[in-house]
Amino acid sequence: MDHVPARERFDFWREVVAQSVELSSDEVTDFWAEMTSIDLGLVQVSRKRCSSFEARRTPRRIRQADHGLYELSLIQSGRGGLRQEAREAALTSADLMLSDTSRTFHIWRAADTSRRGARGLWDGMSVHFPHAALPLSTAAVEQLLAVRLPGQEGIGALLAGLLRRLVRQPDQYTAPDAVRLSRVILDLIAALLAHELGSAPHDSHRALLLRVQTFIEQNLAHTDLSPSMVAAAHHVSLRHLQRLFEGQERSVSDWIRHRRLERCRSDLADPSQAGVPVHTIGAKWGFPSPSHFTRAFRAAYGVTPAAYRHRWQESSTALQ
Repeated sequence: MDHVPARERFDFWREVVAQSVELSSDEVTDFWAEMTSIDLGLVQVSRKRCSSFEARRTPRRIRQADHGLYELSLIQSGRGGLRQEAREAALTSADLMLSDTSRTFHIWRAADTSRRGARGLWDGMSVHFPHAALPLSTAAVEQLLAVRLPGQEGIGALLAGLLRRLVRQPDQYTAPDAVRLSRVILDLIAALLAHELGSAPHDSHRALLLRVQTFIEQNLAHTDLSPSMVAAAHHVSLRHLQRLFEGQERSVSDWIRHRRLERCRSDLADPSQAGVPVHTIGAKWGFPSPSHFTRAFRAAYGVTPAAYRHRWQESSTALQ
């Protein structure tokens, strides 16, 4: 924002970058910021360095635009916090946290003022991705909203390292790389959340649900995957399995179909599979009937599989 006069920077940032939130800052007259943004298709990654600020996602802002996204934030320097769903998390360097842009929240970012002679700035990264991109139920994920997630060890450290390298050298990655990178990032986020859910105190109901969802994810390509097969593999009755999903947004059969469609959507956007017929991709993920695959895909995403692939090919060509 060096090209913007100091007195106009905060308004510029609010209008161009932060339209979806109510923004405030104690440094309005001397606000400064820079942002690097990388569009990977299903995933958007950005790095921001900026003065201290607060942001509120209000019901009015949600009504104006709700794209059904999660945001995973990584703090690199400075401090931050998030209040959402009656929970509050305070974070420092290398911490991760998850928020849901479809729900109200209050976040704050405090600049690092420890370096003498340097402008105090907050430095962090954000990953935005659709709710449906995670192989975890909304009910499971919401347990980790506004919860500190470790970014210095285990899966969190792997994810943080990848994000840092990505924003440090974004020009090294081509448009075809984007689909694969988005998969890797989503897989690491899902693994981090599943690990945190599995290591936290929980009841047998939640533990079984996570095992079932993991089993489904690992067996989506099997044509005989069904609620009955899942129940048998976990030594429970079909009725017990159905009750397990009663508190979720999808039944067990709907969950299997949803995850299969998400795998199809990912393959259709993958440039390395551009020569694979659409019906072959559908059959690979449990849709042996091309007409049934087309109907299910259009019902879920509003376009046919072929149209979705064409749209992605056009966007990849534009990026190149």
